[in-house]
Amino acid sequence: PRGKRGDNQLIIKNKHMKSRILFLTCLVSFSAKCQTASFPQNWVGDWKGELIGYKMGEVKPKNVNMELRIHLTDSTHHFTWQLIYGSVAEDNRSYLLKPIDEAKGHWVIDELNGIVLDQFWLADKFCGAFTVSGNTIVNSYQLTNDRLHVEFYSIGAKPIGNTGNGTEDSPQVDTYRIGSYQKAVLVRTK
Repeated sequence: PRGKRGDNQLIIKNKHMKSRILFLTCLVSFSAKCQTASFPQNWVGDWKGELIGYKMGEVKPKNVNMELRIHLTDSTHHFTWQLIYGSVAEDNRSYLLKPIDEAKGHWVIDELNGIVLDQFWLADKFCGAFTVSGNTIVNSYQLTNDRLHVEFYSIGAKPIGNTGNGTEDSPQVDTYRIGSYQKAVLVRTK
């Protein structure tokens, strides 16, 4: 009988442990959904950090101050998307962030000069790609633990190589030059 009582207590403890694990799993899942659902509201603020840039063929990276200011405008669901490199006097880019289809995660950054860049909310990242002056720029922004992680890749728009036999087993594959990589970790200052 004594052994059975111990076994029963162990079973009860295991049931309590499973209940706690299930509760915590649901809580984490709910929190992740809430964070995703509140983009860009939970990104609003003034962000600041250092952008570190690496260029192909150069050993030393170049560092520059980077700021991103995101604020709700008077228009519904439109936000400022102001990028500052160096200082406001050096490089100040005042854009607008606008929804195209929030349910599908499709947004645009309107540069207010005729250029509109499509951006997408995917896997808790805000990312996009565009080609300008012979280079494709791939960008991503991700909010993790109150830090905004930013990455930019500059890729040559024309292939530098083409391999493969053009068959099902060996399709044609184009390769591209990676010209530069930039990264920053921004913290909210306001």
